[in-house]
Amino acid sequence: KNMSMLATKLSGGQKQRLVIARSLTVNPKIILLDEPCSSLDMKNTNNIEKMLINLKCEYTIIIVTHNLAQAKRIADKVIFVDCGNIVEVGTTDEIFSNPKDKRTKEYITYMGN
Repeated sequence: KNMSMLATKLSGGQKQRLVIARSLTVNPKIILLDEPCSSLDMKNTNNIEKMLINLKCEYTIIIVTHNLAQAKRIADKVIFVDCGNIVEVGTTDEIFSNPKDKRTKEYITYMGN
């Protein structure tokens, strides 16, 4: 239905899916996404997250996000970065349930997770 539509006419969620689909055409080893669901409604966010969960079985996906709830839903591993420096690395459960670094704990607490 929308195959002939210009990308500029697509919704935000459709544009995100199109960009990810285009990136897959070059058979990448790693997909890097910066805030892939920012400014999207809940339905489109859910669609993007489901797609990323499926894609992570075949690709390494790195997502830069401030959305901690989304990171918890999608990530297998989390890297917490502060002021451009890696502070802590661990599984999603380790980082969110038992952070070792004070800065990680403070940020997670501040963000309400």
